Order: sequence, then structure tokens, then C-alpha cells
Amino acid sequence: MLVRLCKVVMLLGLGLFAFLVTFTNITDYDSNFQFVRHVMSMDTTFEGNRAMYRAITTPWMWHVGYWGVILGEGLTCVFLVWGGLRLFAARHAPAAEFQSRKDIAVVGATFGFLVWFVGFMAVGGEWFLMWQSEVWNGQQAAFRFYMSILAVLIFVMMPDPDPAHR
Repeated sequence: MLVRLCKVVMLLGLGLFAFLVTFTNITDYDSNFQFVRHVMSMDTTFEGNRAMYRAITTPWMWHVGYWGVILGEGLTCVFLVWGGLRLFAARHAPAAEFQSRKDIAVVGATFGFLVWFVGFMAVGGEWFLMWQSEVWNGQQAAFRFYMSILAVLIFVMMPDPDPAHR
């Protein structure tokens, strides 16, 4: 029972994190919007790099990109919290049922992976060369986020014995 509760708490903790990030990005829109704008416009990458054709300098596209990030963060929150609550409700259930309730949490972790690995590391870091910027580089933070999500996901997906076999 204790391990099952730990899994629930970790999922809810990740959900809280995703909620706080989403909330901040909505209530302090301009702060992180500037991050997205600079990354997509590639205005702080190495001077003269040959990949500047990738830059997006159209303001409405910056907003679309940013709202995509916010949506992904919000979906991460919703599915992680929902997944954690489903596991909490099944905490006394047989192992097979508890295992079957993990699917929603996996969806939440997948959304988080899409935001912070695909969005920030692959698209922002490599396509828009965010790694070249000394000012607008979010790769270290994104790494911490998606690695935390993956570590919790690995723990959550470990098989659980039936409650009677404690």
C-alpha cells in the first residue's frame, strides 16, 4: 500500500508542477512569451549562422507557438492529476486492476515529454538553435523537467503486487 501511495503522491507532485508552470505562463504571459519570441526569431544565436532561414519573425506565429506550449503544459497537468487520482481510487484493488489504471498517467507523462523534450530540446534547442543563445536557453531547465517526469513514470510503471501479498 505504501508504494502505491508513493506513486500517487509523485504523480500529483508532477501535476502540481505542471499546473504552476501553466498558471504562471497564463498570468505572467509576457515573461515567457519573450522567451518564445527570441527562440523562434533566433535573434540571439551565433552571428552569421547558416540556419537563419529557420527563424520565424511573424508575431502571430510566436503567440501560436506559445499557446501550444501552454496547452501542452495544461494537458500534462490534467492527465497527471487525473492519473494520480485514478490510482488513488484503485489503491486497494488487485494488481491487474491497479496496473490497468496507469494508462492516464502515462498519457500525462507523454504530454510532458512532448512539451519539454520535443518542444524545448528538439524544436527549440536544435531547430531554432536555442543552445547557441547565452540569454534565451532553456535546455537545462527542460532537461530537469522531462527527466523528472521519466523517472516518476518508470517508478509508476513498475509492477505492483496484490495488496494481500504485502
